[in-house]
Amino acid sequence: QENELIPKIIHDIQNAKSYSRQEFFGKGGFAKCYKIMDIKSKQVFAGKIISKKLLSKNYQMKMSQEIEIHKSLSHKHIVQFYGAFEDPNFVYVILELCPKRSMMEFLKRRKKLTEPEVRYFMKQILEGVLYIHRKLIIHRDLKLANLFLNDNLEVKIGDFGLATKSTGQRKKTYCGTPNYVAPEILNKKGHSFEVDIWSVGCIMYTLLLGNPPFETNSLRETCARIKRCEYFLPPTLSEPAASMIHQILLPNPVHRPNINQLLEMPFMKSYCPKMLPISCLTMIPRFDSFEESNSGIPLLEDSTETYNQERHPRQGEFSFFNGPSNEQCKNYLLVLLAQLRNLLKNKPQILATTEAEEMTDPDAQPFVWISKWVDSSNDYGFAYQMSDDAVGVMFQDNTKVILLPNKRNLHYIKSDGSEHYHVVGLTPPSLEKKMHILSEFINYMDEHLEKAGASVQIQESDNLSRIPYLHVWRRTSSAVIM
Repeated sequence: QENELIPKIIHDIQNAKSYSRQEFFGKGGFAKCYKIMDIKSKQVFAGKIISKKLLSKNYQMKMSQEIEIHKSLSHKHIVQFYGAFEDPNFVYVILELCPKRSMMEFLKRRKKLTEPEVRYFMKQILEGVLYIHRKLIIHRDLKLANLFLNDNLEVKIGDFGLATKSTGQRKKTYCGTPNYVAPEILNKKGHSFEVDIWSVGCIMYTLLLGNPPFETNSLRETCARIKRCEYFLPPTLSEPAASMIHQILLPNPVHRPNINQLLEMPFMKSYCPKMLPISCLTMIPRFDSFEESNSGIPLLEDSTETYNQERHPRQGEFSFFNGPSNEQCKNYLLVLLAQLRNLLKNKPQILATTEAEEMTDPDAQPFVWISKWVDSSNDYGFAYQMSDDAVGVMFQDNTKVILLPNKRNLHYIKSDGSEHYHVVGLTPPSLEKKMHILSEFINYMDEHLEKAGASVQIQESDNLSRIPYLHVWRRTSSAVIM
């Protein structure tokens, strides 16, 4: 009913602008978020829309404070504020659109991230927090649901609904999200900038391990663990990562490092990619051709190395999965097994969390899809083009070739699932025939087939890209299933 009340055309009378309300992005608290488009300029934004019926006097004051704080900020890692206005029924806040949505939705797809990816995102988060702290602003609600990604996978800190301006005195307001809230807030001893440091530590832990450090099925137990500073660091975590988390998640806020100190920690000084491919939204990037921090020159361009998720690093081979001894791993797995058996024995109920209400299902927001296809399975195989212009062929021998959107990098996947990475023009003689077939398929699809679905922004592929590929397909009397 409320959706019907929100007008399809939104008028900002004071600034003589009109916006077209488009798809729904999600909701949180009292607000709903939509993609909106300036009808005249065609520029797109995120529109945060709040019903006045839900606004108490107290919340009106908080919202005014949120707007005042947010519009005073301008930084590459802060969601840009463009304006706010109202009509008789709603308040509208116009913000920078982050098409790749929140990091919470990102982590739901990926479950957990590799350390180089975490460094990439942590560097940007820390730079954004450093900026707001220099402006004497405490965010007080840093969490994955409030970190957004643009088309270049750059982090944008948003939602300043609980933010406050520091006056030099410690705040005593109880606020935040349970999984990320600092112990001094729970203990009501007064808090300041250090609560954001704590939240950043919880974010880092969650990205690396897949769950917040203090999360339980009970809000009371979660808060009790935070007060006791009781969390678990698995032995599989690298020493620099574990050390950084340990130094952040200290119960006494005075002992926590500041942002500049965090940026100088050993974990942050290890290899960090300059950019990440869009494919990492759904799958692990390839790190066989990581850049050396000193030279910046790719070590491998035409790689005969293979990628197989089950293979183990050879002696002397670089691995992002350096971990403990086999005995430590065995003990850790035994602990997990005992916990799993206990969990199944007790059969806990699945609790709906507040965070779950703040996102829409990532599966309903695909980033790539098949836009063209050719069935030549009787002769050569099945060819297809993705919405980002990547092209793949699944051959009769169950091998696969995928040409990335930059038309330069090529992935060859053997029938056993191992991956080889090449550059067009430098492929081995054994692939000559398959490269010719790929070229013929590309020419045919370009000349004879229309692209299905809307165009998507094509990001320049790099050495980290791993892209989805066709695993199986079936033809029925009425459809082709891929």
